Amino acid sequence: MNKPKTGILHYSAPPVVGGVENVIAAHVNLLVMRGYPVGVIAGQGEEAYFPQGVDLQLIPELDSQHPEIIEMNKSLEVGRLPSGFEEMTARITETLKPNLERYDRCFVHNVFTKHFNLPLTAALFRLLERGTIKNCIAWCHDFTWSSPSSGSKVYDRYPWDLLKTYRRDVTYVVVSERRKRTLADLLGCPLEEIKVVYNGVDPKETLGLTEAGYRLIRRLGMLDSDLNMLMPVRVTHAKNIELALKVVAALKEKNTPPKLVLTGPPDPHDAENMKYFDSLKALRHELGVDREVHFVFESGPDPDKPFFIEMKTVGDLFRVSDLMFMPSHREGFGMPVLEAGLVGIPVVSTPVPAAEEIGGENVKIIDAEADPAEIAALILEWVDADKIYHLRRQVRQQYTWDAIFEKDIEPLLMKREA
Repeated sequence: MNKPKTGILHYSAPPVVGGVENVIAAHVNLLVMRGYPVGVIAGQGEEAYFPQGVDLQLIPELDSQHPEIIEMNKSLEVGRLPSGFEEMTARITETLKPNLERYDRCFVHNVFTKHFNLPLTAALFRLLERGTIKNCIAWCHDFTWSSPSSGSKVYDRYPWDLLKTYRRDVTYVVVSERRKRTLADLLGCPLEEIKVVYNGVDPKETLGLTEAGYRLIRRLGMLDSDLNMLMPVRVTHAKNIELALKVVAALKEKNTPPKLVLTGPPDPHDAENMKYFDSLKALRHELGVDREVHFVFESGPDPDKPFFIEMKTVGDLFRVSDLMFMPSHREGFGMPVLEAGLVGIPVVSTPVPAAEEIGGENVKIIDAEADPAEIAALILEWVDADKIYHLRRQVRQQYTWDAIFEKDIEPLLMKREA
């Protein structure tokens, strides 16, 4: 099935700086990544700020800062209809018509509820009445009529009343439940006629992840995980990896299946070390934690080839992890304790020097021979009490742009096929 061609309309587009422009950029990237044909229609913007293949159409009269629009707004904001209003509306209508009729879907950001360019708002109403706009989705971030700062600039007659006029041929989207209640009251429509789609966060950008690190994190499923545990160690007997696998199994039994990621490789040139690595994989399978325990060494794009990562990629894994786990039998120092402290994630460790002498009371110390179930209980006790962890997990699982696209945005695109 061909994916619907989607147009996105606003007063301005990147590189113009603004909250709505940031959302538009995110929407464009999401659509392009999933193979949707995308076009942007705005008063100002630059092609260089969009992925290749995005069709940017600039119509100067759409810009809220267009000289003629600014001049008209001086009259409109004091309740006077400018003499050139209808002429400008007709001009925008005719210019927009061939641009909009190419799209199967059209996201219109803020124009139906903000007063910044009322000729544009009026033009969109005309194009809806003509049937030019197919499947219009009004993304309503802000509302002039309910705004303490701009509510005095609109009046209960045409054209200002367009900003509170409900249309059955428009799908209304807001960014919070609070805004949903406000818009329903403003438009005089049932709450169920308005869809809430929260804004999202880009973990790659927010966490400063490298491209290689982000790809690895997605392959490992760490953004969907309930609990990310990191072991930034090589595969050797001294690291007590067997205990780590058993702790993961105990956590899984307690309905909190984690992702345990071991960053370091075995030594492929040491037959004894590779034999140990094979025994760990066998134990992983025996414990039923194949989906939960990941050796980076076997987690590359080609799982049949050894995979090695740079230290900066280990840093990426730290930033997306909830816990650094170090059950080592022995360490000369234990550098990961300091790395975890710098990143700001909890440490559960045996009494290696860095944990005992530097971490002290700020580290949860365990015995290398401790019962795995007891260690799992200790971790869960921390999980239950840590509000930061709960928010981080909630955001990465439900409020990344990818998660929001799959749950809320894509269903809007597939609804009401033209």
